[in-house]
Amino acid sequence: MCELIVKPNQTPDQDGNTLRITPESAGWEYVGFEVFTLDAGQSLSRLTEEREACVVLLRGKADVSTEKSEWKSIGRRMNVFEKIPPYSVYVPSEDKFTITALTDLQIAVCWAPGSGTHAARLIEPGHIEVENRGEGSTQRLVHNILPETADADSLLVVEVFTPAGHWSSFPPHKHDRDFLPEESLLEETYYYQVQPEQGFAVQRVYTDDRSLDETLTVGNGEVVLVPKGYHPVSAPPGYDVYYLNVMAGPVRIWKFYNDPDHAWLMPKPR
Repeated sequence: MCELIVKPNQTPDQDGNTLRITPESAGWEYVGFEVFTLDAGQSLSRLTEEREACVVLLRGKADVSTEKSEWKSIGRRMNVFEKIPPYSVYVPSEDKFTITALTDLQIAVCWAPGSGTHAARLIEPGHIEVENRGEGSTQRLVHNILPETADADSLLVVEVFTPAGHWSSFPPHKHDRDFLPEESLLEETYYYQVQPEQGFAVQRVYTDDRSLDETLTVGNGEVVLVPKGYHPVSAPPGYDVYYLNVMAGPVRIWKFYNDPDHAWLMPKPR
């Protein structure tokens, strides 16, 4: 198995965790990522400590509270492939969140370093920018959950729906140099769901010098780590692909650099 792929546990632990990535396990500095599956009535609590968090409701409904705020019965979609924006909650560092499942629930918890600059808040579906990006066989649907224009210390969070037979994160781009204004340094995780779930996605991760050059077959529920390099994604015919991206780095700016060999494929301004 390629070390860039992290597979979920088949059985949740006592807290409902099925997948956990930390900076230590990934071998980098900033991004953490977890997935929890909770039964109706089950609760989960976490201290954020020195990290900030973005809790994304992948499916199901829940009550969510922090030390100073509370939101009742949030959540709308029962499957990510309903393709409607999720409910999410931003939680700053030095806080605590508690989630109580009102239905069977699956959540993603996105982590990065925090400095307590911003208050906890609910990110409602109506607050999320919905974007159709690309054209032709590169067209995909994007939900900007926590873009750089929204308040956070480190986290950038976005989900993407790639239709069967299409490409996304394309043309190939990277963001592995702290070289603003041309490029920003951002670690990134790709959390996948596939419909029908026996399908797969294909992701390539490669650098200019090919010291890293991997072509990955990624299954439902798996995560790809992108520590550096270009990282395009393909959805095979017959299988729709969803992924949730988490990015963080020393500066909270998403400035990417296209692979010069393929930059000619960028859509032309209209």
